[in-house]
Amino acid sequence: MNTKEHNTIYFAGGCLWGVQEFMKHLPGVISTEAGRANGTTKTTGGDYDGYAECVKVIFDPNAVSLNKLFDYFFEIIDPYSINKQGDDVGPKYRTAIYSKNQNHLDAARNYINKRSDAEKIVVQVELLTNYVPSDAEHQDRLTNHPDDYCHIPFELLYKYKTN
Repeated sequence: MNTKEHNTIYFAGGCLWGVQEFMKHLPGVISTEAGRANGTTKTTGGDYDGYAECVKVIFDPNAVSLNKLFDYFFEIIDPYSINKQGDDVGPKYRTAIYSKNQNHLDAARNYINKRSDAEKIVVQVELLTNYVPSDAEHQDRLTNHPDDYCHIPFELLYKYKTN
């Protein structure tokens, strides 16, 4: 994989199982990894440390634009809900777009500000300060256990799957 041509962005949209399953099938997405963003620890053990469940998305910007990724993301979240997506409730289920690249954050803010519902949107757009990959049992969870719970409707979850 030639990562020089690839970009990385992190999407938090409720339970990471569904977000990863949805994102990994999108055109232009090279790979995904379930994880935790912007917590205070470097491990997955222990108590909740302020993190958001998220998915690390590596994508080819020549194959998919940031705005198109934002379009896809907004299909699977309720952008008006604070700390709740589907039946999942709590700060770790907040919606957010994280990146280490300021251009990504600027693009996300511009995307949101241009929407007609911008004043109602509560999706955080923040610099990624800490990322910890989830444990193996959470990686590709819905691929490996397709009957597990997912807050994203099945028909939407696989809307862009081509294989």
